Amino acid sequence: MARISRIAPELPAANLHAAIAFYEHKLGFRVAMQMPAGDYAIVERDGVAIHLFQDDSRKHAPVGIHVFTSDLEELRDEFVERGATLSQDILRKPWGNRDFRLHDGFGNQIKFTGPPTED
Repeated sequence: MARISRIAPELPAANLHAAIAFYEHKLGFRVAMQMPAGDYAIVERDGVAIHLFQDDSRKHAPVGIHVFTSDLEELRDEFVERGATLSQDILRKPWGNRDFRLHDGFGNQIKFTGPPTED
């Protein structure tokens, strides 16, 4: 059977420079690639790549992505210390996972999800 090896979501940004700064400074990603025209960039952290593109037309709807981690509380605390504002603190969802959520300033929602734990 064919195997899928990774996913790289593309997120629209009305201001690509500001989006890159958010992912670098608030979430600890690093710029892996930026197009010379300044309309596309890839940020990475811990093997996770997020592609960002300049969306001047605003024709693209904001999206939501899940990023999975086994260090949910530690990651949340790091982001808050870096100045990120959570739209939802850690909550257990009806299906058993725990997650917290934030927005990147361009309407995109990033959900950081940890494994279910016994409370």
